[in-house]
Amino acid sequence: MYGVSGTGSDVGEEWGARAARSRALAVLRVRGRALGLAVLPAAVAVVLYAGGVTGHFTGSGWDAARWVVTVLAVLVLIAATAVALVVARARPAATPTVELAETAAPDLYRLVRDLADRLDVPAPAAIALTPDCDSWLEDRTHRAHRALRTPGGEGESEGAPVLVIGSPFLWWMRVGELRAVLAPVVAGTGPAAQPDIAAARRFVRGLDAAVAVPGTPGLDPVRRIGAGAVGQVARVLLRACRGHAAEMERGVAVAGSERAQAVDYGVRIVAQEQVGLAYAGWDRLLTRVALPAWRMGRWPAKLDAGVVSALTELSRRDRLADGFSSRLGERPACDLLEEPGAVDEAASLLAARLFHGGPAAPGPDWSPVEWSQYPEEVVDRKWRTDAARLHQVLDGLGLADGTARGAGGERVAEGPTLTRVIAHLATEPTKSADARAEADTDAALDAGAGVDTADAADTTDAAGADTDTDAEDATDLDADLDLDLVLDAEDVEDDDEPVNPAAEALAGALSALLAREEAAREARVAASALTAEAAARSAEKDDRHSGGTSAPVVSGPDGPLPLFPLQPPRSGRDLLADHVTAMVCCAAVDTAEATPGLDWLDGPALLVGGERATDLGPRVLALVEEGDPEPLRVWLARTGVRPEKPVRLV
Repeated sequence: MYGVSGTGSDVGEEWGARAARSRALAVLRVRGRALGLAVLPAAVAVVLYAGGVTGHFTGSGWDAARWVVTVLAVLVLIAATAVALVVARARPAATPTVELAETAAPDLYRLVRDLADRLDVPAPAAIALTPDCDSWLEDRTHRAHRALRTPGGEGESEGAPVLVIGSPFLWWMRVGELRAVLAPVVAGTGPAAQPDIAAARRFVRGLDAAVAVPGTPGLDPVRRIGAGAVGQVARVLLRACRGHAAEMERGVAVAGSERAQAVDYGVRIVAQEQVGLAYAGWDRLLTRVALPAWRMGRWPAKLDAGVVSALTELSRRDRLADGFSSRLGERPACDLLEEPGAVDEAASLLAARLFHGGPAAPGPDWSPVEWSQYPEEVVDRKWRTDAARLHQVLDGLGLADGTARGAGGERVAEGPTLTRVIAHLATEPTKSADARAEADTDAALDAGAGVDTADAADTTDAAGADTDTDAEDATDLDADLDLDLVLDAEDVEDDDEPVNPAAEALAGALSALLAREEAAREARVAASALTAEAAARSAEKDDRHSGGTSAPVVSGPDGPLPLFPLQPPRSGRDLLADHVTAMVCCAAVDTAEATPGLDWLDGPALLVGGERATDLGPRVLALVEEGDPEPLRVWLARTGVRPEKPVRLV
């Protein structure tokens, strides 16, 4: 109701702005109290000296007090000055982004300026892209950030924040939807221009940066001790104003949201659905499609374009998303860029850095891959690399002579064959599910026979000796309890013992080998990062001496990457299942009419007769977890795969 009349929107905006300003003043009061506490000893010293001059505080005691307070005041002022300098000079954290100059996206800058004019707020100072499904304003007024920022144009204020836009939005959303989604974000530049809010934000960001100063590499022991003390003081101040800062940001968000009610409100409701859909498609694309390529040393160069394909496939499969792909006939927001392909490539490289820890620039071991080349360059190569690693581990376990024998006594084939893997995992299988069920049934029948015999004996004794009925019930209860205890003990033993010891040993060896490979990869990435950092510092010095400035395409932190790992470490059993699946896929490609493929929602896929093989996973798990090769052998026979033939490895 308020949004229709406009009165409620004005009231909400006014309330949000006032709440934000009051919380900003509370943050500044924390700063004022800290400053007052720092100058308190000096004020006391001034009072003592004034009392001595006027003749009120005379005597040796007052003289000693003046000296003690003076020394204390000097020390406190030195410490306070050091803290203030560190807070003012510390470099606040900045989100890694792809900077967009106005020449690279004039239409996008024009859209944002028109939006700011309609909202009657200052325009953002610049625009940057981030490989994430979110948008926000980021303060980059610190001098270290101004050196990295690409200027937006003549009409922007140097004190205005930078508008950070999620790159998937530009490819999936239409122009009208993007404008509706950005309206509440751009409206936040109005409260950000308020002096008290701006000062409070600078103070909080300075404290946050000062807390991280002790962890700066290259500090000598003395400076590290001093930085640690400054960090402790900053942490105390940050804790004191944390609640007020959070409420201040909440008030700013409320004010911006209420102000944006007058701009494309109906379109924004529809666009919010696209935000959730884009997030789901982006997450799926990163974890299922991009991550396998990153692990192979390749990075997809068109991730944002892949989001469109993934979400189109989702709308085809899911009836809940039906109709979303019909929007693709409208003008996409990426048309607002002059060179969408170059921007997509830069955002894709940054995504690889953030979510996987890849190098900052392409190289021999870190090259881009197009979607058309993904099945051959990534999927097939991944399968053959995993298969080679699996046979390397089998060789390390002493199974290279080919003298081991399978469960039925057959000779295990030599060389990189699928038969060798199946025979090893089924060499000494424990009881299958049917065998265990049969054994449990026999044990239960035996126990039941014993109970029946005892019951018969008790019945005979009761008939001959007139035994009491309660004694019979007690005997039956004891027998049932004994049977339950025996069955529970057997279940505990089954849980403790591995179902397939051969699989457990193979999984452990695989995990160790992968850990060594990952450590070597991280060492190479760290060495290349140090080299790049040294080159960047040298270039910065040259630019400072020559008076020129260089604007990098990608800006970000100097800390270790990845900042946001996509998946937790995989277990040994999962690794073994992946490697066995890769071996099966290699055998299918080499001996049957199968090809590697790409599924936009599930990543690498095996195509048999043009259709995706979806029933392979449970059969591999039966072999790995239970040592039962029969389901997999049935699938191989039906598909026409010859497991005894050697496969081609990397």
